[in-house]
Amino acid sequence: MRFSSLRFRHSLVLLLLGAGLAGCSTLSQPAARTYDVRTYGATGDGKALDTEAINQAIDAAAAAGGGTVWFPAGTYASYSIHLKSNVALYLDQGATILAADPPPTGTPGGYDAPEPNAWDKYQDFGHTHWHNSLIWGENLENVSILGPGRIFGKGLSRGFGRKDPLPGEPRPPRPPGPPPEESITPQMPFGYPSPRDTLAAGVGNKAIALKNCRNVILRDFTIFHGGHFGILAIATDNFTIDNLKIDTNRDGMDIDCCRNVRVSNCTVNSPYDDGICLKACFGLGSVRATENVTITGCQVSGFDEGTLLDGTMKPKPPGRGGPTGRIKFGTEANGGFKNVTIANCVFTYSSGLALEEVDGGWMEDVTISNLTMRDIVNAPIFIRLGARLRGPDNPPVGVARRIIISNVVAHDVAPNHGILITGIPGHRIEDVTLSHILIEYKGGGTKEQAAREVPEYENAYPEPGRFGIIPSWGMFARHVQGLSLDHIELRTLAEDLRPAIILDEVKAADLNHVKALPATGVPTVVLKNVEGFAAHNCPGLPDTRRDQPVTDEKL
Repeated sequence: MRFSSLRFRHSLVLLLLGAGLAGCSTLSQPAARTYDVRTYGATGDGKALDTEAINQAIDAAAAAGGGTVWFPAGTYASYSIHLKSNVALYLDQGATILAADPPPTGTPGGYDAPEPNAWDKYQDFGHTHWHNSLIWGENLENVSILGPGRIFGKGLSRGFGRKDPLPGEPRPPRPPGPPPEESITPQMPFGYPSPRDTLAAGVGNKAIALKNCRNVILRDFTIFHGGHFGILAIATDNFTIDNLKIDTNRDGMDIDCCRNVRVSNCTVNSPYDDGICLKACFGLGSVRATENVTITGCQVSGFDEGTLLDGTMKPKPPGRGGPTGRIKFGTEANGGFKNVTIANCVFTYSSGLALEEVDGGWMEDVTISNLTMRDIVNAPIFIRLGARLRGPDNPPVGVARRIIISNVVAHDVAPNHGILITGIPGHRIEDVTLSHILIEYKGGGTKEQAAREVPEYENAYPEPGRFGIIPSWGMFARHVQGLSLDHIELRTLAEDLRPAIILDEVKAADLNHVKALPATGVPTVVLKNVEGFAAHNCPGLPDTRRDQPVTDEKL
């Protein structure tokens, strides 16, 4: 008992001493600098424009050396908000930054004008400008947008017209020709700038845009109806995106020419475009890779816009294509993608995973693991090396190599494409390993589809649908060198009269524990112009080895 009493008194002394030291430490620290936007005149009533008050609060924080600009509960209608170095925006619970409607055509004001860009002939208008946004920053460091509040892009354009209707609102028909404000002559050979997607000064098309920034954190808030991009970041390094919810009418987030990026715990619903997208465009006027990227613990989907946030998760209305809502590399890919890891992600009612290198960059050293997919509308895995080459000085065809994809399960996958891996003549995709994958396709393919020849489409936009219905239901690999398939099971829910796997102009293919049982009388594997093939322990297939070139063989 005495020992316990002494120990108690000793612990109490330590506790009091620690509290005293902590109190001294607190007294010695300066008070946190917080700048309430209401103090600077913001009303938060959702009607009056609060742009000037918000920017004054940001300027005050920046002038003081940094601080947090606080948005208490309320709705803050605004045009362009200018981020500054060493400043955080904090959106409190119940706070919404509302993108105001653009002024009528011919009326001054509105969002900041799109800045000039001498390289606008190599990508669309949205990828070429950053200032015409609700929130933007350029050449900044140590910037954050935090808090559980919301960014509502009500007045933003998705790239066609001055404003995109909200879900449930009627969508006006497009006029037969370009509006007067878009009367721009396209520059060949790529058709940009395009009169169709060019927007006038005063119109905003991005919720958040960042250019040449570093040490940036986006965390905990929601973006609804974010325009052409919920987030567009170019050359933004040391970049953290965590715990966002995005339910939007076009791209969720585009990470373009960025380095040292961490995307985690995000939920992105984007029925009409991509959810989480890595790009490497030529908008900077130089080639820069997107590299050192991790994407973990995220969910992507293509439900009708707004139904992720309201919890109903409804399919999108018919007649508008898609859904999309996937994780993708490309299409803009001048700089390429290096050292990228994707893990522990969920795809639901969306397109599949897409890795695309078509503009001369190098896509290499990619690992992807632990994906689960349901209700996938095209290829569950799509890897494409192409020759669109949308850049200056006729760039050479790029590279796609050292790609590992493992631990994937997919159910109710559309029957048109299967796993689709295709380079182009003279340029193979290299060193692809797929392992521990289970995919259930809907099936239903026909003998006529099995006889179809697949065009190369070397310089076309890279999308599984461009290739039409593939003559195999489980996998089609063409122009590949070094293809390893290990513990793969492919199934159909309905009988399919196409072969399970077609390998066309493939060198060094190794199949181990691959199960893809076809319909009666239909081959499992078709080899066309294959050099170096081996199959081991594959149910329904004899162990097979072909060291010499094979022109046409069915197994």
